[in-house]
Amino acid sequence: MGQPKRKEKEESVESSAPAAANTPEGAPPAASWQKPGPLSRVTVGVLVGAALLFNLPLIHYFGFRGEPAAPVAVPYGPQTFDNPAAVETDFWSTGGLWRTVSGELLSPGVKNNPLWLKAKLPENVAVEFDVRSMSPEGDIKCEIFGDGSDHASGYVLIHGGWNNSISIIARLDEHGASLAALQAEAGRIQREKGLPDADLVKTGVFRENTRMRVEANPFPVQIGKTEHWRIERRGSLITWSIDGREFMRFDDPLPLKGKGHDRFGFSSWEAQLFFDNLSITPL
Repeated sequence: MGQPKRKEKEESVESSAPAAANTPEGAPPAASWQKPGPLSRVTVGVLVGAALLFNLPLIHYFGFRGEPAAPVAVPYGPQTFDNPAAVETDFWSTGGLWRTVSGELLSPGVKNNPLWLKAKLPENVAVEFDVRSMSPEGDIKCEIFGDGSDHASGYVLIHGGWNNSISIIARLDEHGASLAALQAEAGRIQREKGLPDADLVKTGVFRENTRMRVEANPFPVQIGKTEHWRIERRGSLITWSIDGREFMRFDDPLPLKGKGHDRFGFSSWEAQLFFDNLSITPL
């Protein structure tokens, strides 16, 4: 076997030299890395306490908030909004500059922060009011049978949404699947399983927490024109009329009712809307 070459010897020596050879003369040897020990109970307690304190508003809102107050009696109205104080005494909102202007209630594009009436709705009820949109997108909306705090916690009715292109009755989500899509899915399940019919509930397509919407476009919003809305629920059927003509309807297989689904609120997204003459009558 031949002797290693000089260059090979030098490389072998350099690769085997200890790292300490590069340490400046007189400096203490570098300490090797050690895995940190576990945090003490006191440190963990301080960190947890700080996290809870920082998130206290959210914890209170989602975990400990009570049912919104409902001192207002039904039947209610007509509320003409001639008294600006009515916004404070009869309603409440989590946001938006809701106010009265010349005897009307202004919803200045409140980004889905409804103005909730402080009243509990009966299960069978008629809600009537006047409304007009002063924005090119139309987009008139209100919420009914919600929880009195959260957007889309019940049904959302929108006339001329999405740049005045479509109107909907939404259940728990204005961007949910269409009723037509749910019916098509129920039909598919019926055929696959040989069921006697394509019932939405029996096929499992429709549940208590189903988020969906009914879509139509009978006519668009006329900007600046005052509309008279009447919304009725009798049993499971919601009927929505505008200016005395039926506009849309939805027969909910599993109606939203009871605690958490008994409030009414005006709303808007970016459109400037004016509401007036609110009346609520049990049926």
